[in-house]
Amino acid sequence: MSFKHMSAATLQAMLKEQPITLIDIRDQVSFLAGHIEGALHIGNHNVEQFLADTDRSLPLVVCCYHGNSSQGAADYFNQQGFEECYSLDGGFTAWPAD
Repeated sequence: MSFKHMSAATLQAMLKEQPITLIDIRDQVSFLAGHIEGALHIGNHNVEQFLADTDRSLPLVVCCYHGNSSQGAADYFNQQGFEECYSLDGGFTAWPAD
């Protein structure tokens, strides 16, 4: 099974309803400038630790800039044993500002 797509509206609802793992794969500067509350910043520097420490049974949502890079990342994490992987459609740019 491969990853699925998720809209920002679906993610907003999901964050209120159940525990999930939300990761942001954008660069550090962009992440620090703004990210979805609760998102973990994951990159080459900490992906191995993330894989070692993370519960693979929780849904995993991957966020990038526009929803392109997150598709490949979601596929990768799916191959690493995460049961439910999603790519956030539209990425961080689709996330509504508070």
